[in-house]
Amino acid sequence: MKTYSVVEILGDGISAELSRSVHAVAQALPCRIEFVPMDLSLESRQRGGSAVYDRCVEAMQRVGLALKYPTTTTTESPNQILRDRCDFSVIHRPVATIPGIQNNFKRTIDIEVIRVATGGTYDDPGMRICDEAAVSIRKIEKTPSRHAARFAFELAQRRGGHVVSTSKWTIQRATDGLFEEAVDEVRAQFPAIQHRRELFDSLLAGIIMKPERYSVIVTPNEYGDFLSDSACGLIGSIGLGDSASYSFGESGRVKIAMFDPAGGTAPDIAGKDLCNPTAALLALANLLGFVGEERACAALRKALLECIAKQQCTRDVGGTLSTSAFTARIAELVRAELG
Repeated sequence: MKTYSVVEILGDGISAELSRSVHAVAQALPCRIEFVPMDLSLESRQRGGSAVYDRCVEAMQRVGLALKYPTTTTTESPNQILRDRCDFSVIHRPVATIPGIQNNFKRTIDIEVIRVATGGTYDDPGMRICDEAAVSIRKIEKTPSRHAARFAFELAQRRGGHVVSTSKWTIQRATDGLFEEAVDEVRAQFPAIQHRRELFDSLLAGIIMKPERYSVIVTPNEYGDFLSDSACGLIGSIGLGDSASYSFGESGRVKIAMFDPAGGTAPDIAGKDLCNPTAALLALANLLGFVGEERACAALRKALLECIAKQQCTRDVGGTLSTSAFTARIAELVRAELG
């Protein structure tokens, strides 16, 4: 039985309940996960200051794998601080239709959004230059664009799909043009993978009209942010998605991988055994796939989809189960599937 060390970044609100769900399901896996807990809750941050981040980042750099739960943002964003300090340059957001979840979109969607995590307008809040005008500098760099493109092509290779790169290169000729140039450089190394380029506004319409034409999508920072949330809206909830952030070494290989549920801290239901752990368990499944535990990854995803389709799930998605009861059912199915 293989053992994997994983830094577990504890947060606020429902974080403790999500952690308990992850630990319970981890017990059903054919591998051992050794959790290295790091407390990044608001109370811990207020008490320990920057030293709390120092310990967390050191552990992440040493271990290379992390699972993070929701944290409260007040005067600072823990997500942004970790992104900057760990040099995360790529964000991966899988978005797929979940049978049993009510939504307003009647087609099936199954896409992987690969977003450059740096640059764009997000790195520059801009400045007012007079009462009637403001300016912001939009920067795109080639190295993180190459990392995102390589991640996208390797993912398409594994899942037997294709890659669509999307931006507004006809208008933003310098910045988005540089991004597409980086994609072209990486594409040359994957001649067997189909690739096409689409303007971002056209792609948004295309996903709604013909979602089957999309598999892996790679895009600059803000476009990826808009796309991931809108795609999650199509499947019924932003809170059902999981996310992964990656930093890379000089060789271009992943140095730190951090997996997390996309939802928030939900303080109104914290401690009531009501929260939905689906996104946290999908993050665990993504982590398992990343380290090569493909059978375990598939078994966990299958268990989640099966339970939700049968409405053996939490109340927010049409079921009647508590967090702990839903978790126990998932663990039981995973154990049965893996023998």
